Amino acid sequence: MHSGIEVVLRAEQIGSVFGFPITNSLLMTWVVMALLIGFSYFFGRRLKMVPGKFQAGVEWAFTSVIDYMTETLESRELALRFFPLIATIFLFIFIGNELAFVPGVGSIGIFHETEFAPLLRAPSADLNFTLALAFISFFTIEITGIATLGFLKYGSKFVNLRSPIGFAVGLIEMVSNVGRLISFSFRLFGNIFAGEVMILVAMYFLPVLLPVPLIAFEVFVGLIQAVVFAMLTLFFIKLAIMEPEEGH
Repeated sequence: MHSGIEVVLRAEQIGSVFGFPITNSLLMTWVVMALLIGFSYFFGRRLKMVPGKFQAGVEWAFTSVIDYMTETLESRELALRFFPLIATIFLFIFIGNELAFVPGVGSIGIFHETEFAPLLRAPSADLNFTLALAFISFFTIEITGIATLGFLKYGSKFVNLRSPIGFAVGLIEMVSNVGRLISFSFRLFGNIFAGEVMILVAMYFLPVLLPVPLIAFEVFVGLIQAVVFAMLTLFFIKLAIMEPEEGH
């Protein structure tokens, strides 16, 4: 067994199904999915015409988000269309980030020979997860732009032959769009993984006092990162549906 601090960058494999590797971050992803599906099912069955405090609070939160999206996208129809995506991205990242601080997560696991592998790991601390979310957001943004403006008009944002400056701006816009895959995935992964490492180091050197404020701070960071990912997706959708002249 290893002594001292051991930092593992990639998600650990805890088993396999039909040759498909099952990692601890994938298992945590399934846990988050089960919680969201379970909450949606039981909350939906208990809806009342005269809402209680909890239902009223959830409805207020949803209405506020939809109103904000309507103001941003300048369309109630688009806001209602993209609300499920934006809300799901936020809730999925937020719950996955906060579950990492539940007692037992990261400390309960199995041994592979002399290597310890925790059963659960925050999904956002796995680059595969954040990259998959980045692809979902990226293709949603691009497809929305094409569907709203048309292929040629949307493409004119990136290929502009009217002037050298317009051509250069188009190339910059194209590189910026592709760069979103990197910024989306590495921003979320870097913040969550760095937080895990920071808490691990604090627990090793000063296990009684130092981890508590750091954990509280990382709980806040988990919320902020979920908001940032969802909001950036919304804002980039807004940019995608803007006319080429407005976008530039």
